Amino acid sequence: MTESASQPKSIEPALRAKDLTKVYRTGEVEVHALRGVSIDLFPADLIALLGPSGSGKSTLLNILGGLDHATEGEIWFGGQKLSQLDERALTKYRREHVGFVFQFYNLIPSLTATENVALVTEIAPNPMAAEEALEIVGLGSRLNHFPAQLSGGEQQRVAIARAIAKRPELLLCDEPTGALDSKTGVIVLEAIERIHAELGTTTVLITHNAVIADMTSRVLIMGDGEIIESRENSSRKRARELEW
Repeated sequence: MTESASQPKSIEPALRAKDLTKVYRTGEVEVHALRGVSIDLFPADLIALLGPSGSGKSTLLNILGGLDHATEGEIWFGGQKLSQLDERALTKYRREHVGFVFQFYNLIPSLTATENVALVTEIAPNPMAAEEALEIVGLGSRLNHFPAQLSGGEQQRVAIARAIAKRPELLLCDEPTGALDSKTGVIVLEAIERIHAELGTTTVLITHNAVIADMTSRVLIMGDGEIIESRENSSRKRARELEW
């Protein structure tokens, strides 16, 4: 699919990617992870990115977030062409503008919830207080608990608080409920939903669970390194209404 996976809007996209290709080479073997993907992310978008394993979802997210480079193609963020930035400038982009949430929480066991979040606030230019970020995700009563004292869902919410504490324009979530049961997953999705509503953060949710797409405003479906379908969600559900 070569046309941009975007919705017609009069406002400028927060991020625009055009013709992204990613090829991994091992000796003479080439694996095409992305095949000419174009996508516009608008301010306050809440997007689900669906597709089977190996369809290119995580590769696309990593490139949009500045964790990886495309083999070909261009990305613009706020008028800045990311594909021309060196590693130092890309680090600055990630630090100041992008929040990441992964399937595994990557918390430091020896630090409390507050201290884990504060790791980000100490390097961000305009952060919120760690306590405020934890309050937003519903953990105001667990500030001084260590990861081992928290459930899996609580640990994931600490990871989300850490991602949003720097007030990112982009929140990129790669299977944030993948390691959780459905009840706990809904609690985590409610935290993401609240963040999106209160902060207006442009949010992309990678998931293999099609039910989660029901809470998003736009759904992109990937297959074999391409966006094969893009649709608006006219009947959004609240996270608490989801069942799987």
